[in-house]
Amino acid sequence: MTFSEAQQRVGEWIKRYGVRYFSPLTNMAILTEEVGEVARIMARRYGEQSEKESDRNRDLGDELADVMWVLVCLANQTGVDLDEAFARNMAKKTERDATRHLQNEKLTTKT
Repeated sequence: MTFSEAQQRVGEWIKRYGVRYFSPLTNMAILTEEVGEVARIMARRYGEQSEKESDRNRDLGDELADVMWVLVCLANQTGVDLDEAFARNMAKKTERDATRHLQNEKLTTKT
């Protein structure tokens, strides 16, 4: 699925089931909440924090998809074409970082 297809599907879902989009500021707060849920899983499952029993059944993929959902909502609300924006962003990163990471001793030196 392309970003454009995701944007279309989310837009159709909102029209059919969601009544309307939440305001962009509300969606920004929701995005922050969803990113926090991803951070909680990462810190406990892959970081140094111990995982609580209540966290063990949390699905990282589902939480990442929640983040993507809200990002798509925000893009739809603000008129951002994510296919176009992502392609521009990849080109920017490729040009800017063509050799930067390859020359970073912290990344290339094994400890």
